[in-house]
Amino acid sequence: MIRINLLGQARPKAAKKAVPLEATVQVIFFLVAVGIALVVLGSFYFSEKRDLDATNAKIASLKAERQSLQQVKADVTQFEQQKQTLQTRIDVIEQLQKNRTGAQELLQQVANTVVRVDELWLTSLTQTDNAIEIQGDAGSINAVANFLTQLQRSGYFNQIEIKEAKENDVAKGVETFAFSISAAIAQATPPPGQAQEKPASGASKPANARGRS
Repeated sequence: MIRINLLGQARPKAAKKAVPLEATVQVIFFLVAVGIALVVLGSFYFSEKRDLDATNAKIASLKAERQSLQQVKADVTQFEQQKQTLQTRIDVIEQLQKNRTGAQELLQQVANTVVRVDELWLTSLTQTDNAIEIQGDAGSINAVANFLTQLQRSGYFNQIEIKEAKENDVAKGVETFAFSISAAIAQATPPPGQAQEKPASGASKPANARGRS
């Protein structure tokens, strides 16, 4: 659609309304306040995000350390069990070795006393803890008394007591006596050459001995 101005005059322009200065200032302050608020919120957000990331990293590090410590704990527990097993084996071996050495020493000490006595031989020897019981046969009561004396002089035995001594019939026409002796193993064996020279009182006189009726 074409408009034609028949009056030949220019059309007046619409007058622009003036914007009040106060409103402009308010708009500017609002925008500035919004900008400052955005900057503050952005700074706060990034600061909190940085702290959160650091906390998450710390948590992850602690979890990894905890897993590592748990593995170390499991290894330590396993090593302790292995140590306990080995210690038990060592204790058993040491006890067996001790028993073996003690038994050898006991037999050696008894043998040393027997060889010093004539007409006497042993039939059994029983050990219970630190106590022993010896049974045997002898050609005379004096042989039994001499055996008690040798046990006392060895220094390896104490609390020696003859429990029984009686005539038996092991060989016809030959007088023999069966005897039973109890004794305790001394806690310490005296060094060679320092054994007791004197028997204990009454050790050379057997009790409950009876001859042929």
